[in-house]
Amino acid sequence: MNILVVINDAPYGTEKAYNALRFAMTLQKDHKDVQVNVFLMADAVGCAIPNQSTPDGYYNIERMVKSVIKKGGEVKACGGCSQARGIANIPLIEGVEISTMKQFVQWSVDADKIMNF
Repeated sequence: MNILVVINDAPYGTEKAYNALRFAMTLQKDHKDVQVNVFLMADAVGCAIPNQSTPDGYYNIERMVKSVIKKGGEVKACGGCSQARGIANIPLIEGVEISTMKQFVQWSVDADKIMNF
């Protein structure tokens, strides 16, 4: 099975990115045979910025993204969204790639299920 998780919201300020990544991590833990792909769109491309510093006891999106990648998930950030927010040419979290709408569409076609946050 192949599940696409689409995140549209900023890494902090709401809990959408947090809940999406929690979903992806739990899916990877409990269903090791499922391929998890995460596509970051709009303000969610900020989830791919490295060196995030959060207060003790507060969730850290960077660590969550790294966990998804470490367990075999793929994470891609929308190229146009990244350009609009000025992050297309900066180093991102290792393993996150700038991508295209064409890739997003292909992942959508290939997915058995799509979760949108």
